[in-house]
Amino acid sequence: MEKDNNSLESELKKLIIDVLELEDITPDDINEEEPLFVEGLGLDSIDALELGMALKKKYSLAMGSKKEDNKKHFYSVKTLADFIRSQKNV
Repeated sequence: MEKDNNSLESELKKLIIDVLELEDITPDDINEEEPLFVEGLGLDSIDALELGMALKKKYSLAMGSKKEDNKKHFYSVKTLADFIRSQKNV
């Protein structure tokens, strides 16, 4: 079961790099617990929109209309993976 959990995080790291065209970053460079925005990976609001659209398409996610909830989900790779699991019961 643990391997499945880690594979979603790895998949998300690759998706972030591909969607946002982060050429100088590898999946190993992304800490699952670090913030994706501002500090940490340093993504911005445009990156958030692109990432959100890619996640909706790939995982058929239903994003809530509450900005604060979405901020929590998009905090880190780990919180994104947890959110996807809660939506998909993965």
